[in-house]
Amino acid sequence: MRKKERALKVIEILKNKFGNPECALNYETPFELLIAVILSAQCTDVRVNIVTERMYKKFNTPEQFASMPLEQIEELIKSTGFYRNKAKNIKLCSQQLLERYGGRIPEKMEELTELAGVGRKTANVVRGEIWRLADGITVDTHVRRLTNLIGLVKEKDVIKIEKELMKIIPKDYWIDFSHYLILQGRDKCIARRPKCLECEIKSYCKHGEKL
Repeated sequence: MRKKERALKVIEILKNKFGNPECALNYETPFELLIAVILSAQCTDVRVNIVTERMYKKFNTPEQFASMPLEQIEELIKSTGFYRNKAKNIKLCSQQLLERYGGRIPEKMEELTELAGVGRKTANVVRGEIWRLADGITVDTHVRRLTNLIGLVKEKDVIKIEKELMKIIPKDYWIDFSHYLILQGRDKCIARRPKCLECEIKSYCKHGEKL
């Protein structure tokens, strides 16, 4: 079976299973989402939501983070890991948003990725969630792992994976495809204890076909 056919079968099954998926990160404004995605690097969405729920009650604007002492930001986000680097990025990103865009989040991919702490993954998430815009496919740890197991790619580099997926995934599904794999990764294709025999897509998964 060709990769494109395999991908379409997987999409069909997971679409029926998950319907219209939503972002697992909690937010009320585009800025809150941007910060949450920055915090999600090497951290679970559950942990990020715990941190932001408490933090956003007091601090949730570029103005506040731009003027806040770095040590205070570090303390607020410490439990998300890599907090020193994340704090620097959050402060600088907030300053850049105020200086360049009057505090609003830009829509263009090239403008987003010029902000501190914002790579293609973060930009794809923000653009997809806020404006349903897709210039690419979000590749996180779940998407990287599942696309290799399924047999859609044979890559570890996220940029190469994204480029390969963009060739075989219909553009209408560029946003939802990542959500489907993330949800399936949490439900059945769990890294340490995969439930392959129960997996709905095992018939179209290279790894599942071996069982």
